[in-house]
Amino acid sequence: MKTMKSNRQQIRRGIIIAMFLLFPIIMNYFSPYVIIEGASQGIVNGSLIVFAGMFVSSLFLGRLWCGWACPAGGLGEIAFLVNNKPVNGRKLDWIKWLIWIPWISLIIWLAISAGGYNKVDFFLLTQNGISIAGDADRPILFAYFIYYIVIGTFLILSITLGRRAGCHAICWMAPFMILGRKIRNLLKYPSLQLKAEPEKCTDCLSCTRNCPMSLDVNGMVKRGDMENTECILCGNCVDSCSKSVIRYSL
Repeated sequence: MKTMKSNRQQIRRGIIIAMFLLFPIIMNYFSPYVIIEGASQGIVNGSLIVFAGMFVSSLFLGRLWCGWACPAGGLGEIAFLVNNKPVNGRKLDWIKWLIWIPWISLIIWLAISAGGYNKVDFFLLTQNGISIAGDADRPILFAYFIYYIVIGTFLILSITLGRRAGCHAICWMAPFMILGRKIRNLLKYPSLQLKAEPEKCTDCLSCTRNCPMSLDVNGMVKRGDMENTECILCGNCVDSCSKSVIRYSL
């Protein structure tokens, strides 16, 4: 059982780090700018499709994407080598909504102004499907400039503030999944979630210490309520608990 737990976290970290290494190729499929450009032209592009997919998946899987496949999450966890201190999520979590709400409003306004979406181009602003590639209208140096601005911002936040600080503060993808999870919690249909058996807990606090999102997992266990909008279902708390207090459940 212990080996399976250890292997699960090795696999998870391997996946998100691999996704980060692929970021020069896939960046525009998660781009807040490309979706704006698409909306202004009435084009359903890769970013719009991916963000819609994140929302739909969150109705059943919560923020599993953030814990298991997010490129920025991979960068954030690499930064644990430099700064692994917990962050104060209460001071940061609201910031991403200040980014997301005007951004979504702009997208809606541009799409309406363009007469609605009337074309699909998944590879908008990519060269042969690759994000960091130059073309006649966009030199490759500009593409790299945008790339380094994005990863530099996430990296600086993680190094200066602590664990996955960018996920708390500036992630424009998280609100899609948070809203999806809130819908699931309102309707209470079966979905992937964490369950806990508080009576087994010995207050060793290993779950809280190992949470990459700096959540008070021990407090959640004690309350018997494992729902938290910042939980990314990474399973660190599941796999670090020697008493198997926490488990995945449908």
